[in-house]
Amino acid sequence: VRTCFADVSHAFLSPTGLFLYPEGMLDLPSTIRINLPEYLKKISSGLENFQNDPYCFYAPNFDTLYDSPFEVGNQHVFSFTASGVLHEVAMYNGGMYHEEKLIADFTRIVEEETSIFAENPNKRFVFIIHNFNAGGGGLEHCNSTVLAVPRTAYAAEKTYQDFLGLVAHEYFHLWNVKRLRPKALGPFNYQQENYTTSLWIAEGFTSYYDNLVLCRAGLISAENYLKLLAADIENVENLPGRKIQTVTEASFDTWIKFYRPNENSPNSTISYYVKGSLIALCIDLLIIRQSNGRFSLDEVMKRMYQQFYKNENRGYTEHEFRIALEEIAGCGLNHIYEQYINGLEDLDYNHYLSYAGLRLRVCVPEKKPLPATGFTAVLNNGKLLVTYVMRDTNAWYAGINVNDELLAINGNRIADLEKSLQFLLPGDEIEVTLIRDGRLLQIPLTLQHQPKIKYQIEEIPEVEEWQIAVRSKWLKL
Repeated sequence: VRTCFADVSHAFLSPTGLFLYPEGMLDLPSTIRINLPEYLKKISSGLENFQNDPYCFYAPNFDTLYDSPFEVGNQHVFSFTASGVLHEVAMYNGGMYHEEKLIADFTRIVEEETSIFAENPNKRFVFIIHNFNAGGGGLEHCNSTVLAVPRTAYAAEKTYQDFLGLVAHEYFHLWNVKRLRPKALGPFNYQQENYTTSLWIAEGFTSYYDNLVLCRAGLISAENYLKLLAADIENVENLPGRKIQTVTEASFDTWIKFYRPNENSPNSTISYYVKGSLIALCIDLLIIRQSNGRFSLDEVMKRMYQQFYKNENRGYTEHEFRIALEEIAGCGLNHIYEQYINGLEDLDYNHYLSYAGLRLRVCVPEKKPLPATGFTAVLNNGKLLVTYVMRDTNAWYAGINVNDELLAINGNRIADLEKSLQFLLPGDEIEVTLIRDGRLLQIPLTLQHQPKIKYQIEEIPEVEEWQIAVRSKWLKL
């Protein structure tokens, strides 16, 4: 979604990887002509055609050019109008989708998100969708987005729901990031990385809204939404890195850590996407409760968009965003900022969920789980290699390392770690035989209970009317 690619079937052109700019002349306009071989017929881009030439495009400045990818080939193109905006969908490489269903579901997403900000800034928008055998992702642009999805994603409820969540996420970026943005993310500096501590807002709040929008738009049920929310909580609470890195640090370090993960990343980092979304959840419920249902996080996003994009045409500082949050909430957010945003405390989910008459509960597994070793191992070219050692587990303190080759447990040769544990219990002592750097080692290890916890969000007993009102405001029930 962010790198150029061409073969005989199509070309995806990402202008940042193609076009140089004259120093000091980023404001110059440009025209781009694409010459097609005879067997390729279509070009899809958020840029407008130049002088009605379907193969020539105009950009008023280099920022616009760099923000406007091209799909060149024989992609299937269809269109629809929603919230007064013409939307084009360019589908490359097949896919098990139904055009009418996509139009109906995309329309709901567009209309729900537009209602949050009270306007849609585009006259035309293009979805470029690459359908692959596996993999996925998305990248936002001012008047287009590029999505990569498995071509089978449309066929099953769960994978289609994930796809719609991706659509909702990237479309929400039209407002949050592409227009309402942290000060460090504009005007653009193409000569060096642009650092900001605010990606927990830019990406985290967008992640909060993606599934919430699906629920509000009737594309998933409230029950299903709460399951997705519980999964996000599991994602954060089962990550040791949550006690090491704050979301502001994660935002700032994204160039060197988030996009360059290694075997120790889960132990030392946190996702500003997921934890940022859960911070947004807590703030949203707090605002609804404090304002007696008059306001929500929607009002904060709309106010910030109007003030900093529409009126002042500049990026915001993190302090300015906090001021807006506190003014709409009608109370200070010292605890949230000190403990959860700039600190390492676990979010008090039940405190905020209780405003909506809900609570978080630890799930008891239906069948007895296997004991935990504290590490994972994968068979690679006939060798069972350790790929991850979880911080603060017995394996961590026993000194088992990534890339250790496992040979045996209690003297018995193993090829599958899980199968070797099926008759053992937490508290059992085992002896792990392994090879490290050519040396044979025997390491004693005490098995433990599974450190990963599963959660469920459920309604509290005897929920009160005001709590139901908060929930209705939150989910638009």
